Amino acid sequence: MKCIPYLFRPALLMFFALAGARSGLAEVPVAEGFVPLFDGKTLAGWSNPYAFGQAVVAEGEIRLTAEKKFFLCTEKAYANFVFEGEVHLPVGQANSGFMFRAQVKPGNVRGYQAEVDGDVGRMWSGGLYDEGLRGWFISPIKGDAASEAAFAKRAAGAFQRGGWNTYRITCAGSKIKIEVNGVTTTEIEDGRDAAGPLAIQHHGEKGATYRFRNLRIRELK
Repeated sequence: MKCIPYLFRPALLMFFALAGARSGLAEVPVAEGFVPLFDGKTLAGWSNPYAFGQAVVAEGEIRLTAEKKFFLCTEKAYANFVFEGEVHLPVGQANSGFMFRAQVKPGNVRGYQAEVDGDVGRMWSGGLYDEGLRGWFISPIKGDAASEAAFAKRAAGAFQRGGWNTYRITCAGSKIKIEVNGVTTTEIEDGRDAAGPLAIQHHGEKGATYRFRNLRIRELK
C-alpha cells in the first residue's frame, strides 16, 4: 500500500471518524465540538431522582427497566446547545422521550420533552410534549385536527419503529428545534424554560427495556 501524503491525512481521518459515528462505533469527531454525555461504560454524570427504576450499562448502551415511569437525568443543567442521542424502543406498547431544560426534583421531572412515540397509528415522534405541565401544547396540539394533520405531514416516515432512531435537539434562546433521523419535526419559539438537565425516559411497562446510546452535546455560546 502506498503511503498517504501527510497533507491528506486529516481529511482521511475525519472521513473514517464520520463513518464510524454513523455506524454507532465511534463518537462524534472532536472537530464538530461535541462532547459525550455517556462514556459507554458507566453512568457517570447521570442520576435517578426516583426511588424506583433501574439503569444499567451494557454493550455501550444505557438500558432502562422499570414498573413505573421514571427519568434518568444528567447531573448538569444546560441552556443553549445541540444535543444528539439514539433511542431503541422495546417491542409492544412503548413510549419514551428526551427531556431537555427539565425541572428536576426528588421524585418528579417536568418540562420539555422530545417525544419518542411507539404508537404506529399515531406516530407523534419528534413532537414537543410538556411533561407534567402543558402536555401537547404546540407541536402538535392534541385535539386540534389541523395541528395534528400538519404535524403528521411534516414528520411522516421520520421515525423508524423497531430500530435505532437518532434525535437532534437544538435550543438557542427561545428557539427550539427537534429533528428525527434528519427530518425537522418541530421548530417553534417558547421562552418558558431557559435551562435545566437532560433526561431519558422509561414509560413504565413491566419487563420492557429501553435502550439509549451515543448521547452527546455541543453547548452554544
